[in-house]
Amino acid sequence: MIIKLVLLAGLAGAAVMLVRGRPTALNLLVRRALTLATIVAGAIAVLVPSLVTDVANALGVGRGTDLVLYLLCVAFLFVSIALYQRIAVLHDRQVEMARKHALLEAELRAARRSDA
Repeated sequence: MIIKLVLLAGLAGAAVMLVRGRPTALNLLVRRALTLATIVAGAIAVLVPSLVTDVANALGVGRGTDLVLYLLCVAFLFVSIALYQRIAVLHDRQVEMARKHALLEAELRAARRSDA
């Protein structure tokens, strides 16, 4: 039962991240903190593998590998959303640069015509 709450909280967090749109400095800080926590948890899991099974059992999951799989699925969702948002930002920048380039090119052509 506890694992269901943990996974639903993760999915709700992903939904909030998707709906809120553009990343902020706070989002970046939270993402970096979660990444660091994931690295530390991974190192602990490598050093003490039985601890993963103990945590899984405490959360109501039968095996540690199942817990790792569930958490990786939620983490993949967060990474996918973050990449989608990053691509959207880059797309917006590219559109803005193309607009500025087109305007500058039009001004240059107009200046050449007036000089001729």
